[in-house]
Amino acid sequence: MKKKNEEKGENKMEQEVILETEQKSQKQKVSEGLETKSQSEEIKEEVKKEQTLNDLPGVGPATVEKLQAVGYNDLMAVAVATPGEIIDATGMTQAAAKKVIAGARASLEMGFESGIDLLEKRSKVIRLSTGSKAFDDLMAGGFETGCITECFGQYGSSKTQLAHQLAVNTIKMEPSAVVVYIDTENTFRPERIIEFAKGAGLDPDEVLKNIKVARAYNSDHQMLLAEKVEDLIKKQNLTVRLVIVDSLTAHFRAEFVGRGTLADRQQKLNKHMHILSRVASTNNLCVYVTNQVMAKPDTFFGDPTEAIGGHIVAHNSTFRIYLRKGKKGTRVAKLVDAPNLADGEAGFIVTTDAIKDI
Repeated sequence: MKKKNEEKGENKMEQEVILETEQKSQKQKVSEGLETKSQSEEIKEEVKKEQTLNDLPGVGPATVEKLQAVGYNDLMAVAVATPGEIIDATGMTQAAAKKVIAGARASLEMGFESGIDLLEKRSKVIRLSTGSKAFDDLMAGGFETGCITECFGQYGSSKTQLAHQLAVNTIKMEPSAVVVYIDTENTFRPERIIEFAKGAGLDPDEVLKNIKVARAYNSDHQMLLAEKVEDLIKKQNLTVRLVIVDSLTAHFRAEFVGRGTLADRQQKLNKHMHILSRVASTNNLCVYVTNQVMAKPDTFFGDPTEAIGGHIVAHNSTFRIYLRKGKKGTRVAKLVDAPNLADGEAGFIVTTDAIKDI
């Protein structure tokens, strides 16, 4: 009996040892499986990061050259493009263009994001000071990067003065920053930059070196210059923080005359503003555009001033500010439209060396 009990005890011990070893091996397999899974996920992520235009379906070296020639240098540029734009650039069929765009979007995993992710992205937004504390407070700290801010008003309402001041303040905030100034009305004056730079305590020559100015002679040239901003960022590795278009609608207004051309003008203007919006969003830079106005003769009460460009410009501008002349040489900025700010007004004055509070 004793021997039988001893044998039973030994069998139990052996079974327990076997179970323990099996459990250990299972745990080891699970951990190894998790490791290999995480390793495979890392490899997949690396592959996704390393993907280029050559990896897109139906895209060969010749097509890549065509895409890069017109500014489609990476997957993001292709992913946010329309089939029509890809067809114009490469000459491929509509089905092929849609396939290329779908491939770019799939590789970048473009889809829905949570509010937390967007809040984290919003934390990277930079605000450019106008020089006036009251104006900055109206804009919750200044002009935001990642979107278009439009200022419209009559001649002499300080739209261009604000553009010059923003350029200087951007470089003061970030000395390595570059400002792009697309001049459509021959309003850029380096002498004014020198005065504002001295007022800000900066070296005027260093400030002027960091401002890239291009004169646009027609609407097509203006649109081309807007597209070339990406080349400055990606090919020349410049930290472009502010793009100024002064003014947005001058050429469009002059070239498209009469009601018969209104639809063409609005479509072209819409495309131009979409390009500017994309550049702002993908590169975390501020786009500041000035806009002309017209008087509405049928307005008997209130201000008859209305911005040019209609609903196209209004919808594409994230922030809209109406500038007007105030009393005794002052200027008034009225926030007309903003997604997260209340309407309001702020007064400021333009002096020789700065924009200041009244």
